[in-house]
Amino acid sequence: MRNRSVVTEFILLGIPHTEGLETMLLVLFLSFYIFTLIGNLLILLAVVSSAQLHTPMYFFLCKLSIFDIFFPSVSSPKMLCYLSGNSRAISYAGCASQLFFYHFLGCTECFLYTVMAYDRFVAICHPLRYTTIMSPRACIILAMGTSFFGCIQATFLTTLTFQLPYCGPNKVDYYFCDIPVMLKLACADTSALEMVGFISVGLMPLSCFLLILTSYSRIVCSILQIRSAEGRHHAFSTCSAHLTAILLFYMTVVLIYLRPTPSPWLDATVQILNNLVTPMLNPLIYSLRNKEVKSSLRKVLHQLGFLPEQLQKEISNWHFNHNS
Repeated sequence: MRNRSVVTEFILLGIPHTEGLETMLLVLFLSFYIFTLIGNLLILLAVVSSAQLHTPMYFFLCKLSIFDIFFPSVSSPKMLCYLSGNSRAISYAGCASQLFFYHFLGCTECFLYTVMAYDRFVAICHPLRYTTIMSPRACIILAMGTSFFGCIQATFLTTLTFQLPYCGPNKVDYYFCDIPVMLKLACADTSALEMVGFISVGLMPLSCFLLILTSYSRIVCSILQIRSAEGRHHAFSTCSAHLTAILLFYMTVVLIYLRPTPSPWLDATVQILNNLVTPMLNPLIYSLRNKEVKSSLRKVLHQLGFLPEQLQKEISNWHFNHNS
């Protein structure tokens, strides 16, 4: 532990095998980041400005949008900074903070997806008891619980990583500080810690995924019992967006942390998909097949001056004719 203070900063080497592509990557990732911020802010405005959307499902969607704004903001600003030619150095405390907030936000989203699956389970399988079970108090407790357990998980993983001595090389062969690349730099045997980290990082998403799978198995059984085709279509459409977002999220987690033979370039590619692309796509996934969100978004865009009144009427008429 004496040598822990020897390394006072780390050098982020960036995405492996991308030398000479800095300008192209800067434009690409900056575009992703801007669209992520705009898309999630619009979802927040749409939900907050429409009383019709003040329901538990959209309350959790708002929290997801907030976390989708902060999640890419953990690693993207520093990455964009050094892609534009600035220093690649990051302080010891900055590196620890980056790892903590990345896993805090990621774990919280993982728990949040589980809560959203439970919300859909109650809405479809127990519709008469929905307002009682998913009361405002219950929603607040569930939302706070996701952040609380996410914080515990992130604190454990960060402490596990940074209680190791870092006294030798300080070049991080990645574009941000994450557990696998940091353990490679430690001046100690990390085999036991790697196993503990692997179990911890793997067990939590697996548990959440099994709970989500249980909820959706029950949901599918309930939907198949609905007699009307319109009712089945409506129930499936409300769940399909959530399922798409879940698959995108969990596929990246499995590819990054649960593969037996890591590949730096593949890990970086998948991590960028998780950090930038998935948060950018979530607003599209949740709004494209949702009439209420699309209607509220049109009103918000009109109020902000981005959607002329005549165009708004034409879009509304087109939707009406299309649906009829």
